[in-house]
Amino acid sequence: MAHRTTTSAVSPLTLRPMVLALAMALGHAGSALAADADAEPAMQVVTITGAADDSSYTVRRSDSASKLDLSLRETPQSVSVITRAMMDDFKLDNAGAVLARATGVTIEQVETDRSYYTARGFDIVNFLYDGTGLPLVFGLTVGDMDTAIYDRVDIVRGANGLMTSTGNPSATVNFIRKRPTRNTQASASVTLGSWNKRRVEGDVSTALNDSGSVTARVVAVREEKDSYLDRYAPKKTVLHAVVEARLDAATVLTAGHSFQDNDGKGTMWGALPLFYTDGSPTTYPRSTSTSADWSQWNTRTHSTFAELEHRFDSGWSTKATATYNTSGADSKLFYVYGTPDKATGGGLFAYPSIYNSDNKQTLVDLSASGKFTLAGREHDLSLGLNWSRSTLHDVSLYGRGIGTELTYQTAFGGAFPEPAFDASTDGSQYEDKRRSAYLATRLNLADNTKLLAGINSTKADSSGVAYGESQYKSASKSTPYLGLVVDLGRDVSAYASHTRIFNPQNQVDINGHTLDPVVGKSSELGVKAELFNNKLNLSGAVFKVQQDNAAEQAGYVGAKAYYQGISAESKGYELETSGELARNWQASAGLTRMSISGNEGQDIKTYLPRTTLRTATTYRLPATPVTVGANLNWQSDIRYNQGGGISTRQSSYAVLGLMARYQIDKHLSLALNLNNVTDKRYLTSLYWSQGYYAAPRNASATLAWAL
Repeated sequence: MAHRTTTSAVSPLTLRPMVLALAMALGHAGSALAADADAEPAMQVVTITGAADDSSYTVRRSDSASKLDLSLRETPQSVSVITRAMMDDFKLDNAGAVLARATGVTIEQVETDRSYYTARGFDIVNFLYDGTGLPLVFGLTVGDMDTAIYDRVDIVRGANGLMTSTGNPSATVNFIRKRPTRNTQASASVTLGSWNKRRVEGDVSTALNDSGSVTARVVAVREEKDSYLDRYAPKKTVLHAVVEARLDAATVLTAGHSFQDNDGKGTMWGALPLFYTDGSPTTYPRSTSTSADWSQWNTRTHSTFAELEHRFDSGWSTKATATYNTSGADSKLFYVYGTPDKATGGGLFAYPSIYNSDNKQTLVDLSASGKFTLAGREHDLSLGLNWSRSTLHDVSLYGRGIGTELTYQTAFGGAFPEPAFDASTDGSQYEDKRRSAYLATRLNLADNTKLLAGINSTKADSSGVAYGESQYKSASKSTPYLGLVVDLGRDVSAYASHTRIFNPQNQVDINGHTLDPVVGKSSELGVKAELFNNKLNLSGAVFKVQQDNAAEQAGYVGAKAYYQGISAESKGYELETSGELARNWQASAGLTRMSISGNEGQDIKTYLPRTTLRTATTYRLPATPVTVGANLNWQSDIRYNQGGGISTRQSSYAVLGLMARYQIDKHLSLALNLNNVTDKRYLTSLYWSQGYYAAPRNASATLAWAL
């Protein structure tokens, strides 16, 4: 919708009665919430990991919340999972597309190549890879991160300081890499789609010796396409290689390297102005872009990791992981600022710049987990240490012509001539170090009662200069965690969890000074069930988060945003189901409702939807080689206060996708995917004062082969 401005074997379908009742309840709740968008808060969902069959939309176990291998029902936090099956069914080829399917997560696509992710009212900054990682020290994500190299993505909502060193209350995203297999496996696919999309993908895994003790896996992707946006034509190349060696029966050494290169021709820096000087909304075509003919934003990322794991006869295991990441960017960008005059066409101005960056991150993580006996009962224990160092060196070379008033053609037609970039120079030389230790135990208080208790102690230090301002800061804090799970029956549990929040920030205020760390607390109550031999997971939860000094954008100095620290409280509830509803019928559905208030109880962060619904389902038709499916994303309306009594509003909207796959023979299949079926027109985000429109209706066809 437009925004507006105001002053396998196939068997017959047998629906299980309990699932039908849940579906009816979800449907009723969704209708009520959609009818009353200003009612109660939303609930948040989390993703978890574990073993599942190749077609499943859920997993049985995950250690993403505590490094203890627990089922989802045993984990006292909201956990969601986006499996490989769902990624393949709906062609979720990048991180944004994957996270847009997760309960309670919103994707703030502020530009063509930069995104923020949010959950429970706050930015997601904690990203793990196979359970280890560090926060996005330097801000938002840049580039189109491909998901071909991952088996699944786990999202643990709520503060997760045990795993990440910082208790950010939004969510922790854990990307689980593809690993080698002893049996030879191979697959390849070719995708052709709208706007001249061409994607080739290959995946091979095999043993390298006769005994199978050394195995390897390689994944490669090449994608090129044009776009519905004028002048935008991104390309990417992805390579992932992993070798796994079993040194003996109890010891495994794994080493791998991932590489991705993004070539972003015609990239937007900033987006479209959303209102005219008279306060009325702008009405640009969906293809409108502020990029110049010479605009580009190229990024490259490398990640190298080594992991040594040993399992002792006592049942204990230890793991040591070392990771080295590098990322760089070189760009020529054109930013358009100002407020257009509807009558004269003036009011917009130029801001050309070159931006180059070099970011390096080193992470070492040591952990151990196992069982111990106390008071005649067996309990679980997990402990670990991690250390990280991140450095950023970037430079901005500002072009001649900053402040030049633009015509429509030079603002939106790409015609602004490429200037010499020698007007002035600025940049950053910045270092961040973090050290943390954690301890978590799962106490078996009774046959039906388990207590998960832990503490994380973190010290964060930063130094350097960013655009003329000192970035020195030093902060440390210990944050406790408590979670109680009570079995109400063989398959149903109730849980409660509480944790403190400590999260150093990188955002700066109007004077360029880094904001103090966020502090606060997060609490959650819920019920979980695992049904039909753990093939279906159900959950419902209520949550409350209180934060002090949370960063919120307050304005711009030129093209640079500045922030202010605010007190914020979010609370809400969520419902989620994922897994097998009936034979050959997979589904995932999540409903979230929340409210967010500020220092004096006022509604804040209005750019975030208060209600979201995420659904996806596939069904293999009886006695046929045909699988059909659909997904639906719905969100309530959002708005952005532009100042001066002007507010930009994006109405509530739903986006529908369809898929169909025909299994030609044992090895070959043909799939068709149709996105935004109803051709909805809507803004991708109101996180900033500018915005642009999402893709119109589009389609793709994929021919896939598997050994």
